[in-house]
Amino acid sequence: MNQQHSPQPVRIRDIQIGPGCGLVLLAGPCVIESREHTLRMAEGIRRIASAAGVPLIFKASYDKANRSSAASFRGPGLEEGLAILAEVKRETGVPVVSDIHEAAHARPAGEVLDVLQIPAFLCRQTDLLTAAGQTGRAVNVKKGQFMSPEEMRLAVEKVRAAGSPNVLLTERGTFFGYGRLVNDMTAIPRMSAYAPVVFDATHSCQLPGQAGTQSGGQPEMVPTLAKAAIAAGAHALFLEVHDDPPRAKSDSATVWPLDQLAGLLEGCVKVFAARG
Repeated sequence: MNQQHSPQPVRIRDIQIGPGCGLVLLAGPCVIESREHTLRMAEGIRRIASAAGVPLIFKASYDKANRSSAASFRGPGLEEGLAILAEVKRETGVPVVSDIHEAAHARPAGEVLDVLQIPAFLCRQTDLLTAAGQTGRAVNVKKGQFMSPEEMRLAVEKVRAAGSPNVLLTERGTFFGYGRLVNDMTAIPRMSAYAPVVFDATHSCQLPGQAGTQSGGQPEMVPTLAKAAIAAGAHALFLEVHDDPPRAKSDSATVWPLDQLAGLLEGCVKVFAARG
């Protein structure tokens, strides 16, 4: 068995994620649907997280390059999307995170984003990890649905070797048979040997490709998985949140309703406090 050790906390502006720190929330709509919607969601989530005493890093994708169907909505793209996220930072004062799919996007994204996120399907892409690390920004690497927890050590090492010591790992489920994700909660303490761990509760409820041209899901399992992951040692929680889930332009089957976010956070905070 590998000897376990506690990683150093990752600092993102005035927020710290890791051992000895409080629970942190990364949340927002899956994709930037419009400037107005993104700003409204950022402020709404900020108010709820603040009332719960949980620091927020706002998440929205400027380009969903890995949608199931070519006809699916992808977002406004790099330039317009980053401009909207920069406005979110100015208006709300919260840090922002978005995912990058190409190495060439890392530098311009790093000029705006506080955290660059590496999608799960791309977590082995050396050029992408290196480009993200070279920005000096914090980097959140999602564990591939096909990867063991121990294999993620190499992704962390690639980012750190490129220049960024602030690396997070996100657990988001593992493929089990066809169209099914399963969470192994032992992955959380195992990956904590390499970097602070975020738990993605909404993507973990996906049933990939089960709705024909898009993924299905079981969003009713979000609270169960979120609280179980926090009990297992997760340092932060990742949620995709929407004010009208049936009309969400991406991941409508798994996004968490904005009007139920306060109750979910309340339960998660209690579990985090009980964990000590």
